Amino acid sequence: MEACEQTESAVTAFAQTYLEEVEAIAARLDAGAIERMAAILTEVRDAGGRVFFLGVGGGAANASHAVNDFRKLAGIECYAPSDHMAELTARINDEGWDGCYAEWLRGSHICERDAVFVFSVGGGNLEKRVSVNLVESLKLAVRVRARVLGVVGRDGGYTAAAADACVIVPMISAESVTPHTEEFQTVVLHLLVSHPLLKQRETRWEQVR
Repeated sequence: MEACEQTESAVTAFAQTYLEEVEAIAARLDAGAIERMAAILTEVRDAGGRVFFLGVGGGAANASHAVNDFRKLAGIECYAPSDHMAELTARINDEGWDGCYAEWLRGSHICERDAVFVFSVGGGNLEKRVSVNLVESLKLAVRVRARVLGVVGRDGGYTAAAADACVIVPMISAESVTPHTEEFQTVVLHLLVSHPLLKQRETRWEQVR
């Protein structure tokens, strides 16, 4: 019985600590960077441009979520390479992982009217060979003068260095960088599609009375 109580107490303490970290991160997010994102995305939409959301793992899942919300609620033409598995896996098989997203963007004729929006924990790092496919995509975006945005963790990596606007999720705990970064990617994407500059349609449940 005593062992069970100790286990329950430890679990409760973990949950409380995690939620306190979430609160601390929310208080430290750069609202100015988010406002710059909203302005840039408005410019992209007004110019008839597209937004390409890029991520790997949880970032890819958040990219899919963003495509849905930005198309439906903000009226922006959006795509995520990771949603197109047949083409993406063909490119990986034939051309390799590192350039698969960049080649997908070339096939989509990315141009200066467009934007690349990265969801990543580390932001990509060429020297450490981490998320190289994101780095190669960003290099292409910069070359064609597309706008670059990102929500990333740690020090922001290559994404933060290349971005026109970037939110770096503050690192409160080294043990929870990944979950906190990925959860705040969804916070930022929902903030943006709810932003007065971007929102064009109401969400369904806000209309139900």
